Amino acid sequence: MTWNLACPDWEQRMRAGRAPITDLPLTSHGDRAVAVYDRLRLSDVDGTPALADASGAWFREIVRAMFGGYDPVTRTRYIRELFALVPKKNSKTTYGALGLMLVALLLNQRPRAPFLMTAPVQDVADMAFASVEGAIALDPVLEKKLWVRGHLKEIIHRETKAKLEIITFDPKVVTGKKVVGALIDEVHVLGKMARADKALLQLRGGMQPFPEAFLAMITTQSDETPAGVFKDELQKAREIRDGKRAGTMLPVLYEFPQEMQQDKQKPWRDPVNWPMVTPNLGLSVDLPRLIAECLDEEAKGEGQLRTWASQHLNIQIGLALMANAWAGAAFWEAAGEVGLTFESLLERSEVVVAGIDGGGLDDLLGLCVLGRERVETEMLVPAHHDETGTLVPEQTVRRKRWLAWHRAWAHKIVLERRQDIAPRLLDFVKDGDLVLVPEPGDDVRAVAELICQVRDAGLLPEKNAIGVDAAGIGDILDELTADHRGIQAEQIIGISQGWRLTGAIKSTERKLAGRQLVHAGMPLMAWSVGNAKAEAKGNATSITKQISGTAKIDPLMATFDAVSLMALNPAAMVIGEDYELTVA
Repeated sequence: MTWNLACPDWEQRMRAGRAPITDLPLTSHGDRAVAVYDRLRLSDVDGTPALADASGAWFREIVRAMFGGYDPVTRTRYIRELFALVPKKNSKTTYGALGLMLVALLLNQRPRAPFLMTAPVQDVADMAFASVEGAIALDPVLEKKLWVRGHLKEIIHRETKAKLEIITFDPKVVTGKKVVGALIDEVHVLGKMARADKALLQLRGGMQPFPEAFLAMITTQSDETPAGVFKDELQKAREIRDGKRAGTMLPVLYEFPQEMQQDKQKPWRDPVNWPMVTPNLGLSVDLPRLIAECLDEEAKGEGQLRTWASQHLNIQIGLALMANAWAGAAFWEAAGEVGLTFESLLERSEVVVAGIDGGGLDDLLGLCVLGRERVETEMLVPAHHDETGTLVPEQTVRRKRWLAWHRAWAHKIVLERRQDIAPRLLDFVKDGDLVLVPEPGDDVRAVAELICQVRDAGLLPEKNAIGVDAAGIGDILDELTADHRGIQAEQIIGISQGWRLTGAIKSTERKLAGRQLVHAGMPLMAWSVGNAKAEAKGNATSITKQISGTAKIDPLMATFDAVSLMALNPAAMVIGEDYELTVA
């Protein structure tokens, strides 16, 4: 028998102050676990209260479900995993260490059973161990039952010889371990670690010999766009919660509905809504202090507010806004159009240009295909200052929009050379926005194939059709002008970078702000745009790889190259005969 762990009324439960856990036919083992949990004491709180008085009811429900989802008689575990998404300051690390791992050690019947608690940050692992060690020291019965080896961060049950080990997460250390129970704290950090997915796979594999084994993951939201193993596990938990897939993972996600997070009016910004995602409110979390912190961060700018909200309200970041962020980044997400593809762009456009940038072995090769629509669209142009500094009021106009579609390529070696971004790059590969190529030159050939499809559709201008970073034009020029391609040299132009791109940068900003430029809403581009840093020099604005550091902005630079050409208002071509599209 498999339990249905979906919780379709999760929003209503949270608004009512209840844990977002569906009603389940739990065994009495869950009540026994809660009784043990309630007796444990908090060593770092005034008066060292018992959890019966100091714990939030929400975590008590998690304890009841995780242990009540196991039948000790038949040794059947109906809930094998937990994924809990909880904002900062809600005592998730302390509760997890005590309520899951220490309780599991005490209730375990298997001789010499290994248990593991790990976190990717040393301070978090130390905090967890201190909570367990402190609770044991405050209870004479536990002091007799358990042997604390502080120098090794181990707790050993004197009767069963079972051992709880608390360590900092390291893929090399975790790989190969066999455990009866494990808890991973701050999983969002694992999303940025190379090979974390393989380590988690190994950890799950090490649980196979034990029918009572469980894996718990507790985390806040990421302060960047979710990536890697964190993105995968979060998506899995959401799908189980929403009834879109079956599974033995209990999803406990304290987050606002997507429509609240994406609403331009920011309903999540209203403190009236905060209690629904702050389960420990009134205990470890104080609402007036949260409000004060939010106002402080908001005064520092949109980027700081987003980061704060991701940690304290579990707001998912789609596009990170950093210090010195490019002005157009603030409008990028709103300009996305779901369903825009390479094929539909060609069908809707009267003329199409292309921008190309990057291509080193540890770099991305970015392509922007930019089309001008055949038909005019009514749109609202926000109030703005023109080139003379005159304020132009808000107005409704009819214009032909620009449509942008992107793709990037990378040599496989980039995954080794840039392990800090490897999990994110692999996510883009899954999305279909990034292609890994085995050999140098495969990327350039793939770009040429797409541009030739634009040409065959009769949409490529006769001149100034393909913009390329002037410093890297060689390989592109050779491939595009090869006899079997048929692209003419006068159709390719080197685009000067640095301050000379100011016009294209400003044009892109204005087009985005007025929804006159729309794009396919690719995560790859949100990341690239979020990486870009702008530097003002007099009246000029520069966005370069040197300014942006090691972050990848090649697809965005390709966009500026394409905008430089579309701004020349290329003439529309006559559409040729029917053609068949195949995306390389």
